[in-house]
Amino acid sequence: MKGDTLSNWIAGQAVEAAGSERIENLDPRDGTLINTIPCSGPKDAEVAVSAASSCMEQGGGGQGGAGGLNVADRSALLRSVADSVERRLEQYAEAESRDTGKPLEVAMEVDIPRGVENLRFFAQAIEERQPMSFSSASSVNEVLDRPVGSVALITPWNFPFHLLTWKLGPAIAMGNAIVAKPSELTPTTATMLAEEFTGAGAPDGLFNILHGKGAEAGDALVRSENINAVSFTGGTATGRTIAEVAAPLLKKVSLELGGKNPSVVFADCEFSSTLEGIAKAAFFNSGQVCLCGSRILVEDALHDALVESLVEQAAQWSDRIGPLITKEHRNKVASYVALAAKDGGRIMCGGEEESPEDGAWFAPTVICGLEHSSRTAQEEIFGPVVTIHPFKDEDEALQLANDTDFGLAGTIWTSDMVRAQRFAQKMETGMVWVNTWNERDLRVPFGGMKQSGSGREGGRWSMDFFSEARNVCVKQ
Repeated sequence: MKGDTLSNWIAGQAVEAAGSERIENLDPRDGTLINTIPCSGPKDAEVAVSAASSCMEQGGGGQGGAGGLNVADRSALLRSVADSVERRLEQYAEAESRDTGKPLEVAMEVDIPRGVENLRFFAQAIEERQPMSFSSASSVNEVLDRPVGSVALITPWNFPFHLLTWKLGPAIAMGNAIVAKPSELTPTTATMLAEEFTGAGAPDGLFNILHGKGAEAGDALVRSENINAVSFTGGTATGRTIAEVAAPLLKKVSLELGGKNPSVVFADCEFSSTLEGIAKAAFFNSGQVCLCGSRILVEDALHDALVESLVEQAAQWSDRIGPLITKEHRNKVASYVALAAKDGGRIMCGGEEESPEDGAWFAPTVICGLEHSSRTAQEEIFGPVVTIHPFKDEDEALQLANDTDFGLAGTIWTSDMVRAQRFAQKMETGMVWVNTWNERDLRVPFGGMKQSGSGREGGRWSMDFFSEARNVCVKQ
């Protein structure tokens, strides 16, 4: 990076886009200019993909790792970059905080450390990965990994560094070359990270950054005949478009999409920890989390007490979160609150646009009295807005929990572990937490069902996606 102007990062160096149009990156807290990025198009995508393809050819055209790096080389590279980022933790956190608007301490304690952990996890995972072998009386079968090739990583703005490393770590570990398209709203740490890889001795073209808009730069990557796999995290509508484009081209596609996740609260829960957990699930990162618990389902006997206490929690969270990502997104969130009021919902707290210094601020909001079929209760808002719905028994709770087009995650809050296990098995979600939220183990599968996406990330699931399994059968 140089001053307030970012460039694409291709084949180990800054590269200007073919066109002169640039995109302004604004601070969500006050609307001031942070930097500008190129508005890349198909020609720029072609240059970036060509660099990745050339890097793959150095490894034998896909037979070996990109740039000729073996397993030990890839592991060492990931560890070296992780160490370097950790040494520059404050710089990365400051850049992430400016781009996203989230408090600096959150970026320091959560976002950047989790990204560092991602890189180290996959550095170790590739060292420990062993080929599978199956023997019979007549033959021995060995299942071997081969890199997919050149892959596109399209990442969102809510956790820019963390979610880029979540894909980048396994992609590099498995020997691929990468073209990443970060969100145009949060471009800074992606560029810093690409420079970090070059400084650590990564082969030219191993990790390339293509800046721009999804409909132009991202679309060009998905359509490129030399991109063999696409990993996308973002909105369901965009994911559906990517799937439609990629399917006829027979590309591997992983889609981690939206959610409208239930927090199911039974009357026998431990109230204090439950309240803390569902408030965090509702308001952390200003509700801009695909895993957020935006539908709170609560047993009748606990309903009034929970509402009263959650309103108190919302006031405390108001001082702990940053603004929404843009004013346009704030307007979208506000429109859902207005719709809820029109549909008979009671706005228990929040609902206001708060605009210190012309930023995109929005107060934590709690809504009661809505029909569960209402749009505010059914559609992903991606803001600090929750709706609360009572239920009379376990059967009704399950019906409400599964009454959504999405199926990413859910939480269950109860002291009855038999019921928790029974309920969890019937929930139509890819992930379930019991008496906790967003507890992280990098070895387990991450992803959803229904309109929340396809494929899984994490552990061996990520490594399988970024590789092709080959069987070699030898007759005894």
